[in-house]
Amino acid sequence: VWLLTPDIGWGCKDFKEQNPDRFIDTGIAEQDVVGVASGLAYDGNIPFIIGMMPFMSMRALEQVRTDVCYPNLPVRIIANYAGLTGNAGSTHYAMEDMALFSSLVNMTVCAPADPEQLRQIILKSVDWAGPMAIRMDPGKNNAVLYPEDAQFEIGKAYTACEGSDITIIACGEMVAEAIKISKELKKEGISVRVLDMFTVKPLDREAVIRAAEETGRIITWEDHLMNNGLSSAVSDVLTDNCIAL
Repeated sequence: VWLLTPDIGWGCKDFKEQNPDRFIDTGIAEQDVVGVASGLAYDGNIPFIIGMMPFMSMRALEQVRTDVCYPNLPVRIIANYAGLTGNAGSTHYAMEDMALFSSLVNMTVCAPADPEQLRQIILKSVDWAGPMAIRMDPGKNNAVLYPEDAQFEIGKAYTACEGSDITIIACGEMVAEAIKISKELKKEGISVRVLDMFTVKPLDREAVIRAAEETGRIITWEDHLMNNGLSSAVSDVLTDNCIAL
């Protein structure tokens, strides 16, 4: 395992001190860090890149597509400042990243909502085939949503709340909001299922179909543009299976 960063080394102190021979900071050069990571992957390594999502998903998109996704290399891009959670203005918002990364061949896209969930995704990604993009918010609240013994499987939705009247399918920061709404509506006799769809690609199609059949109503929540993100992925499943809600 290698850790690379385009000038976000201040968040990598522990790894850098313990493994100085497997840490590379390219400076503010997202395209370069992807190229270096792909070279390391070709040599049999598993490179993790820590960067900022608006730049990893847009500035380096061509390199991610050509150098990482086409040859299906095990490069993991972990990027914060996803969605509208950034604090440096419009240049540091990433509202298109899930759409961009989901469009790339062989790419897996994850949007964890909980610190333990993120930890498990990172650990399990070591044995996951092909490239992966993991979006993070800057951690304004670092909400802990799930019990310590919760288990998460890449590619499978996690049922955060059971419900039979309506389903909210959410990812990332919006999962906490969905859980809160589910608890509030339960007081009014409305049963809301919450699916934490932390893997946006490949989407858990079975969970979406089951939710549609069992609850009859679906709402999607994401900190991302409506087009070509989680909402579009869920709509594709419903359309492909001729499910009308």
